[in-house]
Amino acid sequence: MKIYRFAVVLCLFFLSCDQKSKVEKEVEEIPVDIKVERFDKAFFETKPEDLAKVKRQYPFFFPAGNSDAVWLQKMQEPIWREVYEEVQKKYSNFEPVREEFNSLFQHVKYYFPKTKTPKVITVIGEMDYNAKAIYADSLVIVALELYLGKDHKFYEFPNYLKQNFEEKQIMPDVVSSFAYRNIPAFPDRNLVSQMIFEGKQLYAKDLLLPAYSDADKIGYTPEQIKWCEENEAYMWRYFMEKEILYSDDPKLTTRFMKPAPFSKFYLEIDNDSPGRVGAWIGWQMVRSYMKNNNVTLPELLKTDNKEIFEKSKYKPKK
Repeated sequence: MKIYRFAVVLCLFFLSCDQKSKVEKEVEEIPVDIKVERFDKAFFETKPEDLAKVKRQYPFFFPAGNSDAVWLQKMQEPIWREVYEEVQKKYSNFEPVREEFNSLFQHVKYYFPKTKTPKVITVIGEMDYNAKAIYADSLVIVALELYLGKDHKFYEFPNYLKQNFEEKQIMPDVVSSFAYRNIPAFPDRNLVSQMIFEGKQLYAKDLLLPAYSDADKIGYTPEQIKWCEENEAYMWRYFMEKEILYSDDPKLTTRFMKPAPFSKFYLEIDNDSPGRVGAWIGWQMVRSYMKNNNVTLPELLKTDNKEIFEKSKYKPKK
């Protein structure tokens, strides 16, 4: 009997591998050739007297209401010249990142066939960590000054933010932006609905970035992922016992959903926990839902959050 069970498990394992390789083989056949434009280079290598040429080429980066003096100052200011030099040191050869974009959008087109192949434009922004990478239908805009490495001398941010200022976070950030554009807003603002909402965009990374680790997908360290896995049942029991899943108290969003140095259970475990554990729990709910329901990724993103929760059969192992 043990031999029979082992054989069944082995067959299922190889069947799973075959199915995965079949998908990846189909993905690899999808023609994608991402074009990259280095606006950061065009801007900082343009002579001040030629600013008008750059404005004509990239009008969407020069909103009405700002005088040329603003752009000329940034173009010539020593600190921004130094930022530009550091970006060029790191990304003088952008080809490896472009190849990752090719792979990403092969996966996007596999699951979302009608998606346009976007143009990638690199910029040097204003150190706005809320807008590191933006997907906008026909464009992907990447602010390279926020991907220089967590220990870069320019960064005066808390560690929980800086840890994601790495090159390996470009693709996860792009997928987050892509997913958010494809997830409709639902009226419920309770905690569990927010968990599912975040879980959807994280699950999109499972399919669109299959080679990435869970830590990279959510922006955790490996140790933070391990903490969540080891404390999953404990966290879930806390949410259930406190009866907060269906609460729309905005403080819960701050405590469990927003980027933070740690989550706020108001217990001894707080200092060991990563921020955004609600998003991580929501991810596990969505994974459970997808295991128990025959649904495509586009269908998942549009499915009501409450329905996903109720049909997920989510139950952490003790």
